Amino acid sequence: MRGTTRSKGLLRLAALLSVMALVAAACGSEEATPETVVVTSIVTEQVEVVVTEVVTEEVVVTEEVVVTEEVVVTSIVTETVEVEVEVPVEAEPMGPSGPGLLDLNDSELAGMSWDEIVAAAEGTRLNWFMWGGSAVINGYINGWVKDQAMERYGIDLNQVRITDTVNAVDTVISETEAGEFASGSVDMIWINGENFKTMKNAGLLFCGYWDIMPSMANVDQTAGPIAFDFGTPVDECEVPWNQAQSAVFYNSALLPNPPADMDAMLAQACENPGTFTYPAPPDFTGSVFVRHVFYNEADKILPGGHTDMVGIPFDQAIYDQVAPATWATLNAVEPCLWRGGETYPVDLPALHQLYANQEVTHFLAYGPAAAGSNVDSGLFPEATRTYGLDSGQIGNTNFVTIPYNSPNKAAALVVADLLLSIDGQLEKAYPDVWGQINVLNSAAQVHFADVPRHPSVVDPGLIRSLGELLGDWVPAIEEGWVQNVAQN
Repeated sequence: MRGTTRSKGLLRLAALLSVMALVAAACGSEEATPETVVVTSIVTEQVEVVVTEVVTEEVVVTEEVVVTEEVVVTSIVTETVEVEVEVPVEAEPMGPSGPGLLDLNDSELAGMSWDEIVAAAEGTRLNWFMWGGSAVINGYINGWVKDQAMERYGIDLNQVRITDTVNAVDTVISETEAGEFASGSVDMIWINGENFKTMKNAGLLFCGYWDIMPSMANVDQTAGPIAFDFGTPVDECEVPWNQAQSAVFYNSALLPNPPADMDAMLAQACENPGTFTYPAPPDFTGSVFVRHVFYNEADKILPGGHTDMVGIPFDQAIYDQVAPATWATLNAVEPCLWRGGETYPVDLPALHQLYANQEVTHFLAYGPAAAGSNVDSGLFPEATRTYGLDSGQIGNTNFVTIPYNSPNKAAALVVADLLLSIDGQLEKAYPDVWGQINVLNSAAQVHFADVPRHPSVVDPGLIRSLGELLGDWVPAIEEGWVQNVAQN
C-alpha cells in the first residue's frame, strides 16, 4: 500500500546510521576485526521520517545505546528484517465520495432485502421537497400519506413546500459543491421533465431499485410514459407517481359554449376581452399553455404537424420554422387577455383565484380532477366543468426521485413504494381526496372500478392526449416566450 504519513520518534535514525558508519570504517581498518568495534560517541535524537511505502531491506541490528564514554559493541549481526510502519487511515463516511449516479448495489443499502430496508427506515425523518401550491395535494400528503408512513413504517414525513422544483434541484447542486456527498438535506423530490434531466445528467440521483420495490410489480415498466420522462430514459432513477393530463376548466354559467379547439380559444379571448389568461412561463401551467400554441402553429406549418417535433431532440431548424408564428399569435392575443396582457398570473394558485373571483371564465391547466376538489372546497363555482380541446391536450407522467446524497434512502424508498401502492393510488383517486389519475397497469385497474367521478371532472378517456416534447425543447420555448412576448 502506498501512502504518506509523518511519524516522530519511531526510529532513532541517527544512532543507527552512526553505528553503520563506524562498522564500515572498522571493517576497512587493518587494526580492527569484524567482531570488535569501538564506538566512541553515539548520539540519538528524534527524527522526522516520511514513509511513502513499506519496504524490506538489509539493516544492521544492534542495541541502541546512549553513552558519553567508550563502549565496546561486540557480536554485530547482519540480518534481513521487515520494517512496517502503521499508517493511520481516516475512515470514509458512508455513502458516495462525490456526485455520480449511485446504484442501489453501490450504496449503504446494498445487499439488503426489502424487509431489511423497511426496518432501516423506521424512526427516521424524511424531507420531501415538493411544489406546495395546492391545498388539496397538501391535504393528501399531510393526511393519508403522512399518517400511513408513521403508522406502518415509523417514518416521520416532513413535506418541504417549494414554489418551483428547480429550488430543490439547486439545493442538491449547492450541497454537492459544498462537499455534502452523503448528508444532504433533500431526501425526495416530486419531479419530471427538464429538472429530472438536469439531475440525471449531473449524476445527482440514486438509481437501480425498481426490482426490490414491491409496488413496481403493478406498473408497466416498459410503457413509454413510465420508461421515459419527457424523452429522458428513466433508468430506474425515479418512481412514477401520477399521470398529468391537461384540460380546459370553465364556468358553464358564464361560458355556456366553450371553445372547441385552440384557434377558437384564441379567437374567443379577443371576442370577450379580459376573460382569459395564463401564467407567465416558466411556471409549468403557463409553459404548457404556450406549448399548446406552439403545437397548434406546428400543425399548420410542418408536413407532419406537431408530431414532427415529438420524440426527437431539440431541432433548431424546426424551432425556427414554428417559433415566429407562435410569438406572433401570442403577441396578437396579448391585448385581449386579463388586464390587457399588461401582467400575467405568477402561478396556478393565482390563476385559480382569478377564476374563483370570476375575473376569468376559463383557463387551461394540468389535472382536471382539481375541478372537483376545488368545487367541493368552495373555491370554484358549482358550474365548473372540464373538457379536452378537439385539437388535443398535452399529457405526461410525474415522478418522485431520490438524490444520491440523501442520508435517508431507506425511508425514501419505503415512502415512494407507499405512494405507488394500490392503497396509495386508490386513496388519491377519490374525488373528495384529490381525484388524480393512477399510473398502475391494466390488471390493477379493477381496484378503481368503484371510484366515483365528480360531475365537474371530464372522463380522461374522452381527452385526445398529445405526447410531450423531449425535455430540451421546453426551456428553449420558455426562453423564447420571455424574449419575444414578455419583453416585446
